[in-house]
Order: sequence, then C-alpha cells, then structure tokens
Amino acid sequence: MQIINTCYNKIKYLEGRENSNIMMVRQITKFIEDWIPPEASVAVAAKDQYLDYLSGIHDIRIRPGQSVPSGSITERVYRQKSRVESLVDESVFGTPYYGIGYPIEDQMGFSGALIVILPPTYFYKKQAALSFLTGKKGEIWRPIPLEKIAYIESNQKKTWFYTEDGQYSTIDTLKTLEYKLPNSFIRIHRSYIINISFIKHISRDLSSNLIVALNHPDNSELPVSQTYVNSVRRILGF
Repeated sequence: MQIINTCYNKIKYLEGRENSNIMMVRQITKFIEDWIPPEASVAVAAKDQYLDYLSGIHDIRIRPGQSVPSGSITERVYRQKSRVESLVDESVFGTPYYGIGYPIEDQMGFSGALIVILPPTYFYKKQAALSFLTGKKGEIWRPIPLEKIAYIESNQKKTWFYTEDGQYSTIDTLKTLEYKLPNSFIRIHRSYIINISFIKHISRDLSSNLIVALNHPDNSELPVSQTYVNSVRRILGF
C-alpha cells in the first residue's frame, strides 16, 4: 500500500474543480489499480459523495455520485481526519469489506478520502493463522487439526465439522469460519464448507446441479448451491 501513500496527495485537486480534473482523479485511480491486488476495489470521495469507483473482484457496488453512508470507512476518515483501517459489516453497503482509508488534503486542509476496499478475509489473514478447530463430542473438547476436517456444516442453528473420527460441534458460525479458514477450504452452499483435499470428484445430478463427492467414511455427497457455483468453478478451475 506504499504507492497509495505517495499518490493520494495528488488528488487534492478534486474538490471544487471542473470535469477535466475529475478525469485526472479517475486516471490516478486507474494508476493505483496496477499496485493493489486484483480483489481490491478503490473509491475516491469528496464532501458527502463518491466521485469515482474502480471495482475489483470484491465489489461493493459504489456508484459515482452516491452519498457517503454512516459507518463506512469514508465516513470514519472524515470524522477522524486520519488513516482508518477496519472491518465493516454488511449493514453499510450490503456486502462486508475490509477498508483502508486515507484522508485527502489540499491547501485549505482536509477535503476528501481515498478508500482501498478488500475482502473481509484480508482482516483474518492479518491475524494469527488458524491451524485447528476445537470441537465438542459429548462432554469432551478436542483441538482438531484443519487437515483432518473433511467438511463443516451448519444445521439447526449449530455448526458441526466432520472427520474420520466422527462429528464435532464448534462455537464458530459458518460465516465466521468462511473468513478465518485458509484457502484450502471453500464455501459451496449456505450450509457447507468443504476441505478441497477431501474432494473425490464433482458431478451433476439429474437436474444438472453440481454435486461434490468427498473421500470420507460416510461417502458424503454435498450440493453446490447456485449462489456459489461461479466461485467454486473459478477457484477449482473448471
């Protein structure tokens, strides 16, 4: 992110300028795109609205001219007049994100903000790497290494994970685990996260829905919901 620190001051022209300078803002935003990961989006705001938005893979669908909402990284940069880095839940834009916001200043002082928008997983990757889940079976708790977990299920308001040794419950929700687990796990359904290394094969059922068969003692076959088909195909490359 060092390039952003050196670039964002150049956007000081954006407040109260003509369309030609707005075009310059967009060119700078495009330039920044070459220096951030492909999953990131970039937004530029002045006063109470966004001037430009460059969407990446993690797209929260900001529109130029859209008002800056309360609770957003942009609003917090305005309020604190300093760099802000934080996780933001889905209540603000409908999609959670991890934002890094930089204040923009001109000769008159504070004038706007530049925001780098990343997937929520970025936050969890900055934390200590998750290497195990603690599961409960009966009245016994056991830390289970991730590589031994075939899949994780949300069922009847509880979260369960499955190993060759049986089924365990965990206090984490599927949504939290989706962000905390490494890339060797993939969400395929609102109720399932699977360990890629346990996949035996992927096929279609009679209705042409994708079905994942797992190398697991119970010969589990789990459906891929339409919501996750595109991400499953992109991650697994088929």
